[in-house]
Amino acid sequence: MDAAGVSLSLGIGGNLKRKSKALFALSFGFFQFLCTFIGAYLGVLFSEHFVAIPCIIGGMIISTVGVFMIKDGMQEKEQPLVDKPQMYFILGISVSVDALVVGFTIFQNLRQIKLLLWNTGVIGVITLVISILAFILAEKIKSISFIAKYADYIGGIILFLFGMKMIFS
Repeated sequence: MDAAGVSLSLGIGGNLKRKSKALFALSFGFFQFLCTFIGAYLGVLFSEHFVAIPCIIGGMIISTVGVFMIKDGMQEKEQPLVDKPQMYFILGISVSVDALVVGFTIFQNLRQIKLLLWNTGVIGVITLVISILAFILAEKIKSISFIAKYADYIGGIILFLFGMKMIFS
């Protein structure tokens, strides 16, 4: 749902092309898979004391992107901040870093690697589909003139608040 929220915000405020939306959705799905897999693998090695750290880091990054998106909305630029290639990686990791925690809890035995690959693959595909649906919903929402006029601000504020929620929950 983190990825869906960010996709919705980007779709509303990012003025992204279809290709960019597809790349963000793929990034979110891939990093959900990868972070869950890595978290599961590392879950055998770490204790419960590190559970809150990924959520705090991800929340700080997403909030920062939200602030930059608001700032970007105040300036007239040809290429929005979120439409830069490095943002696929940054936001993909940001929305997926809390999947490390999920991985800690779902995988307890290193001999169950096939099951782990299946489970984390399903998580990645579901994230991809939900992100695509959120981008489609954002297009419908943007057709409302008030939202279209203030899209960068609305998207940035949503990202900022979403990041704060990740940090403090």
